[in-house]
Amino acid sequence: MKKIMLFALVFSIMPAFLAMPSIAVEKGGHLVVCLSVEPPGLDPTANSAAGIDRVVWSNLFETLVKVNAKGEFVPGLAEKWQISEDGLVYTFHLRKGVRFHNGEPFNSNVAAWNFNRAMDEGTINPHPEYFRGVSTIEKKDDFTLVITLKEVDALFIPHLAEGDASMLPSGAWENAKANPVGTGPFKFVKWIRGDRVEMERYPEYWNPEIPYLDKVTFRFIGDPSAQVAALKAGDVDVIAYVGSPETARGLVKDKNFKVYAGATTTEVILSTNNKAKPFDNKLVRIAMAHAFNREMIIDLAMAGYGTPIGSHWSPAAPYYIDLKNTYPYDPDRAKRLLAQAGYPDGFEAVLKVPSNIEYAVRTGEVVANLLAAVGIRLKIEMVEWGQWIQRVFKEKEYQLTTIGHSEAWDIGIYAKPGYYFQYDSQEFRDAYHKALKAPSEEEKAKLFGLCQKIIAGDAVNGFLFSAPSLPLMKSSVMGWWENYPTIAVDCTQVWLKK
Repeated sequence: MKKIMLFALVFSIMPAFLAMPSIAVEKGGHLVVCLSVEPPGLDPTANSAAGIDRVVWSNLFETLVKVNAKGEFVPGLAEKWQISEDGLVYTFHLRKGVRFHNGEPFNSNVAAWNFNRAMDEGTINPHPEYFRGVSTIEKKDDFTLVITLKEVDALFIPHLAEGDASMLPSGAWENAKANPVGTGPFKFVKWIRGDRVEMERYPEYWNPEIPYLDKVTFRFIGDPSAQVAALKAGDVDVIAYVGSPETARGLVKDKNFKVYAGATTTEVILSTNNKAKPFDNKLVRIAMAHAFNREMIIDLAMAGYGTPIGSHWSPAAPYYIDLKNTYPYDPDRAKRLLAQAGYPDGFEAVLKVPSNIEYAVRTGEVVANLLAAVGIRLKIEMVEWGQWIQRVFKEKEYQLTTIGHSEAWDIGIYAKPGYYFQYDSQEFRDAYHKALKAPSEEEKAKLFGLCQKIIAGDAVNGFLFSAPSLPLMKSSVMGWWENYPTIAVDCTQVWLKK
């Protein structure tokens, strides 16, 4: 992407946000954040579930590079870094005086151990491809780490700013799923399964100015109406992702609350098993694409919040191209294509929906109605989240599902035939590989654009909309991110106005 040290995601910031006067921060207090999905564990290097990063990343675990509220890549555990002219050698200067919550010091030995662990053939890291391009790791001294790549990787720095690259202590990592130990501003207190995760301020944090809060609790409430009831009752301070968007519209004028409708990296799609009949037929997938009225989906499922998309790329990210009209809404053409594919009377299929993710449920219901209009009759099967992960994501026992993909820069998943879409395209793999090695901005834009066009043209999935952030909170909550340029719910600089 751009010369990586200078690379920044550009997001549209509301004028009112820019015009906010400087307010003196008030320290202390206990913030309760509501999330709809409980994470399956608390180790972001062991599982790709977005729910993990939303709780622990930036709050409890840290990476060498982090993303700030503006979407810029900024120093994390590395206070600075340099990149060689050929784009292969990265020299990271690590912060001194950093300790894990168990007292273990952070240094180049620990950083190197984390990279080697992520690169190991037996790694449990959900994205080992982020690290397998590393050729050598050299410890110049206790606080200088030199990483040399085999080939230029335009996404190396962005991937280091994801939860998968979190630094764990070499002496206390085995039980990170249940008892995480990081270097972040908050340290783990306890996890009451089915209810909440509690953290408290880490007094030895390397930046003494933050965090502002004494304690943060993440509560897990799946039902949108129960979320709002908890907010109104004062049991929670923030709903990080509003499960019922019309609720945001209903409370936006209430002076006791505030709502942000910012940008995110989440693409909400109708995931399609490209190896399951009849969806292995490209004509069938294109027919479905012509059946999607994205504006209607956004209106009915998201109360009008969201941005239509035509490929797997966030409109908030550089190199985005608008492909929503690749296959415009045209139900008659959808029926003709189904007939051409051998299904003049349509067909039946099963749509498996994660039952505790409200936007996925609502989107699935609208999509089912739109597809029914062209002859594709879907039976909606509600699946508990753990079962969705096992049956749909891991075992690929599904035809269709609705879900949001939250990781930034994750179009590379389409280069993996074994991924749960089971999409196998040498054309895409070649284009993606070239994009990662592109020598200039012009070439990168061209090739990442080509990647978007290929999967849009193949109608790999039903690309529906980019989800809004839509956090809903008490008016006393200050410093909350308006845009979500990463999937972390960063509470580092959040404070409570008394």
